[in-house]
Amino acid sequence: MPKMSLTDLRRILVENAGEVEGTQLDESLLDVGFEEIGYDSLALMESAAAITDEYGVEVPDETLADLRTPRQFLEFVNSAPVVS
Repeated sequence: MPKMSLTDLRRILVENAGEVEGTQLDESLLDVGFEEIGYDSLALMESAAAITDEYGVEVPDETLADLRTPRQFLEFVNSAPVVS
């Protein structure tokens, strides 16, 4: 399974939660909190469901609450086992 990139995460967030006006999710925002970027917990939940569908990685709700930045999110998805 290919690793999820920042470009992939940005695409999934935009597809599931819309684009945040005036914010381009790029490497300068890897360590900025999702809420500061403009994505709330519902946006992350919807995106996590899409990641499960696309990458086969489940992001449990209790884990999702601890993934506060794009870097943490990518590190979790890219290190988690794929579910069948």
